[in-house]
Amino acid sequence: MTEGLLERLQEANKNLELIQKELNNYLEKKREKFARFYFLSNDELLEILSQTKEPTAVQPHLKKVFEAIQEIEFNQEKKILAMMSAEREKVKFVSIVDPVGKNVEDWMGEVEEAMRSSVRYALHQSVLTYPKPSRCEWGLLNPGMCVLNGSQVHWTSEVEHAIQQQREDGTGLPRYCQILED
Repeated sequence: MTEGLLERLQEANKNLELIQKELNNYLEKKREKFARFYFLSNDELLEILSQTKEPTAVQPHLKKVFEAIQEIEFNQEKKILAMMSAEREKVKFVSIVDPVGKNVEDWMGEVEEAMRSSVRYALHQSVLTYPKPSRCEWGLLNPGMCVLNGSQVHWTSEVEHAIQQQREDGTGLPRYCQILED
């Protein structure tokens, strides 16, 4: 009964090593196509890849793949419409991402690009709309990161203007300091 057991176990061990090597090669190819997969363990990546027909399966792993992104919003057709932070702050995508029928690494790359272009658009909009509503309204209408950056853009512009005014008539900086104090 135990005859040949050692040889069979050794053969099974060789096969297991070969399978493990090929699995690691497969995962490495996926990571090469979408570098953010390097933030995931082999088990986490396998979980995502094993559910390629179900794009929503990436939700539990998004925090590791994209910093400050808690989840992405899907519609009924599984198209991706927006991203949300842990604080439930939502930024709509300027272009919808359709993951259906695509490899995970490909549509996740599209999500990454949609994130970039959507934040760029939201920041541009926040800078353009800064002077229109009250500052409190403006802060509530825009994503937090855009409020911070938009404020910095306008502050820099205002300081540059005050320095220029200071050079021209000597009143720019004291006037700007007064504005900031009010």
